[in-house]
Amino acid sequence: MKDENCIFCKLANGEIPSRTIYEDDRFRVILDMGPATRGHALILPKEHFANIYEIPDDWAADAMILAKHMATVMQEKLGADGFNIVQNNGTVAGQTVFHLHIHLIPRYKDDGQRIGWNPGKPTDEELAEIQNILTK
Repeated sequence: MKDENCIFCKLANGEIPSRTIYEDDRFRVILDMGPATRGHALILPKEHFANIYEIPDDWAADAMILAKHMATVMQEKLGADGFNIVQNNGTVAGQTVFHLHIHLIPRYKDDGQRIGWNPGKPTDEELAEIQNILTK
């Protein structure tokens, strides 16, 4: 199903022109219009899924296989020194367009970008509590 009000649905289905670098029956990969680095691209499902919680497992598996393929091709052809694959869910996590998408970000030495977090320092008791919650 597509959402007629979703800009990423329109991009994924070719209703809005984009710089497409790959396309199949389920996904379109386009260059990001506000790239973090040279070659930054987005994997867009052609169906509308707001986030990771909505995408069917087979689509999610295909998206990750495609991410691996694209990262390999992009690293080789663009000469990237590393690669980030990023997928945000929810406003607090940095999602700004509510159509699932995966960022493919080639990384270059001294590119000036930072994708990371401040590492926490949980106690062993806190880790044990979380483990207990998640494994029950």
